[in-house]
Amino acid sequence: MCRKAFSAQASAYAQLEPEDFSWVSGKELLSSYESENDAGLLFCSLCGSTLCGTYEGKVHGVTLGCVDGDPEIELGMHIFTGSKASWETIPEGVPQYEESPPGKCTMTVKQDA
Repeated sequence: MCRKAFSAQASAYAQLEPEDFSWVSGKELLSSYESENDAGLLFCSLCGSTLCGTYEGKVHGVTLGCVDGDPEIELGMHIFTGSKASWETIPEGVPQYEESPPGKCTMTVKQDA
């Protein structure tokens, strides 16, 4: 899903707890996409930028590509590496998970047939 949604080999998210997130402004400008497995994305309806990921309709992560400036966070993990692009190189020293990491996320990726 990430490669198609972002036209890139991967995407970076700052994961958060849904109950800790709320929109300060602009909620009326959101457009959404939700897949068969309840995972989705929210977009700016004006410029098309992907703003965050959702699961079961709740925001679970903010896309770091839409953040102005340095978000000042460290890379914590690579997820869904089982479906990464064959040409992508993942840096060493960062935990990798073929799908969702244990206890972090309950969604799974439906592989194309």
